[in-house]
Amino acid sequence: MLTVRRRGKTFHVDLMVGRVHVVRRSLGTRNHDAARRLVHKLETALAEGPQSLVWHELRVLLPEETFRRFAVFAGVKEQPRPTWTDLRKLFSVFTGQRFKIGKLATSTIERYEHTFREFELFLSERKTSLLRDIGVPLVEEFKVWRVERIKTRKHSRGATGAVLDVAILHRIFAFAVKRELLPKNPVQLEGRPGEHPEGGAEPFTADELSRLRKHAQHDLLCFLALRWTGFRGSDAVTLSFRELHFASKEIERLTRKRKKKVVLPLHPELLFALEAERDKRNAQPTDRVLLNPLTGKPLTRPRLYQRMVALGRRAGVPSAHPHRFRDTFAVDLLLRGASPYDVAKMLGDTIETVEKHYMPFVRELRERVRRILETGTGLKELAAAAASEASQDGLKKPN
Repeated sequence: MLTVRRRGKTFHVDLMVGRVHVVRRSLGTRNHDAARRLVHKLETALAEGPQSLVWHELRVLLPEETFRRFAVFAGVKEQPRPTWTDLRKLFSVFTGQRFKIGKLATSTIERYEHTFREFELFLSERKTSLLRDIGVPLVEEFKVWRVERIKTRKHSRGATGAVLDVAILHRIFAFAVKRELLPKNPVQLEGRPGEHPEGGAEPFTADELSRLRKHAQHDLLCFLALRWTGFRGSDAVTLSFRELHFASKEIERLTRKRKKKVVLPLHPELLFALEAERDKRNAQPTDRVLLNPLTGKPLTRPRLYQRMVALGRRAGVPSAHPHRFRDTFAVDLLLRGASPYDVAKMLGDTIETVEKHYMPFVRELRERVRRILETGTGLKELAAAAASEASQDGLKKPN
């Protein structure tokens, strides 16, 4: 039985077996609520036995002698300090639970795993494994390491992925702090992903689109699907025939990232290609639309990326990755006169994102505004027209 009592300025815990005090030690806190939480963790650890992972947390939270006494009583052998591997296991369980209740998308979990792998590679090079050894200086060193690693790759987009890696690491270590594996978060954010102006839209030009179309070959359906839907790679590769409504000439889909429903009209060129694909394969509703032309199996997101990059090489178009088709779709809609609201609905995004990400950074849109300013009717022109109309009315008045 565990009881909490105040002794002097701090709270203590008593472990009694029958009427005998087995352990009487300080909890190292002056806060009653914090003391109750520590006792609850102790109760959990004692109930789960010497193999309980809660002992990892208690080693950090309790005074050293208090932890030692309880560990001896429970039969805990030399308990290793929490490691990065321990944190990864706990976080994976957490994300798995969030996925089951629909709070996390598969693509998000995959991105978490990518950051885990990169940080583990960095830690292995530094021969570091204990969480207590991962402080602010080491994380700052990782930021530089990660940027350099990204820049060595072909078709990197200014190493903006490093910002997302840092944001994910901050989330992971916030979880560690919440689980009391660490006293504080060692990761300092570098802004939110996508906030940097230099990371704006990169739509293809009309000439680039023409060249990509000309060299599409076996990737023609992928090209058309990305070109006329603006889907993210994760949505493009998981699109099934049941989401295609040929009678109404529409695609209806719940986006994987934001869980927003989008209803897109099928462009005639894409509609024709989809009908041909359906008839050629005698496709069933559950069949995936995009297949790998080399294997006949459904495309994965990494393979789609690789095939679009290869298409870009054939066409002489650098950085022809799938997301540039999304940029192109959005900008094309805006240039055709669609409002940010219309584009947001088509992309399954927010109006704020469309205005921030696409409108300010595209030369064609700025030129369109320039033409409106130079040839359209503004305040000055309206005032001149009003003055002229008033003058004409004055001339028409009878004497």
